Amino acid sequence: MDLDGQVAVVTGGASGIGWAIARDFAAAGAKVAIADIDEERARTAAREIADTGATAVGLPVDVSSRAAVTGLFAAVDAQLGPVDILVNNAGISVDRGVRRITDEEWDRTQAINQTGVFLCSQAAAGSMIPRRTGRIINIASRAWLGWYGQLAYATSKGGVVSATRSLAIELAKYGITVNCLAPGLIDTPLLRREPQEVMDRLLTAQPMGTIGAPADVAWAAHYFAGPASRAVTGQVMYVCGGKSLYAQPARG
Repeated sequence: MDLDGQVAVVTGGASGIGWAIARDFAAAGAKVAIADIDEERARTAAREIADTGATAVGLPVDVSSRAAVTGLFAAVDAQLGPVDILVNNAGISVDRGVRRITDEEWDRTQAINQTGVFLCSQAAAGSMIPRRTGRIINIASRAWLGWYGQLAYATSKGGVVSATRSLAIELAKYGITVNCLAPGLIDTPLLRREPQEVMDRLLTAQPMGTIGAPADVAWAAHYFAGPASRAVTGQVMYVCGGKSLYAQPARG
């Protein structure tokens, strides 16, 4: 129970990677706030964790809205206490080539994936700095290194990596660590929406030729959240089946 009594906020926590992280943290003793734009799913996920005997609440949030983020952290503080761990997991993916992506798609991707990290980290830091302790874990993507048709997504996730490094430098003197996870192909509802021909191309380019599980990312997040990583900050950990090293060319 190495997270016993810690208050953790997981954005986008009602499904996929966020849900796996929330369950893992709760099993390790944390009190978890599952924050999601889908309030009903967040509350349902929290009830499932509570049924195991752990402590969890489901709360609504649009991470691109300052008012919503302020309301989220006020609710967490009132219901669970000041935040000790923040997981910036909420995100969207838009696959469009440079000639097809719209202004609206570009702006929405940056607002959720980048501005959301800024707003939530700022709110969490305001609580963590006076107590001189805290963990911030940002979920980027292997895609930040670049990939076909992912200009908006890769740009937003590259911003998450840069934000991680800058936050780590600024917050280190307060005993707060800031690290980043960069998943590759992970079996989530977002990935399952891809057509089979897209999945075939993705798997062909994957050195290990496999799809990871949300639990694989959750284990990595647990390391960054727990005491074993107290001397680690500003780092990017890939959970990507080797695709961060190289991507195999399409086979004929």
